[in-house]
Amino acid sequence: MPPDSLQQLYARLRHFAAVRDWEQYHTPKNLVMALAGEAGELLEHFQWLTPEQSLNLSEKTRDEVALEMADILIYLIRCADRLNIDLVAAANRKIEINEGRFPPGRCGGGSGHGNPE
Repeated sequence: MPPDSLQQLYARLRHFAAVRDWEQYHTPKNLVMALAGEAGELLEHFQWLTPEQSLNLSEKTRDEVALEMADILIYLIRCADRLNIDLVAAANRKIEINEGRFPPGRCGGGSGHGNPE
C-alpha cells in the first residue's frame, strides 16, 4: 500500500484513536459536528477575500488553510471508517451521477449556475 493512500490514512487514524481510547467519542454524530466546525475554520480564511485574493494566498495563510483542510479530511475519513463507507467508491459514484445530471454542452459556466454537488 502506498504511504499516502487513503486506506493507509484510514488505518493510521483508526490506530491513533484506538491507542488514545477515543473510539468511544468518535461516533458519526460527533465526527460530523467536528467536521462542520473545521469547515467553519477553513471558511474564516476566505470570508472577506476577493476571488483573486483567494487564489493568491500568502505562504502563512496557505499553510493554515492546508492544516484546516487536513482536519476536515481527518474527520471525514474517521466518519467514513466508523460507518464502513468507501469514500473513493462513493466519490466515483457521485461523479457518475453528476456526469448524468450535467452533460457537456448542456451546462455552462455562466453566473447563477453554481457548482454541482
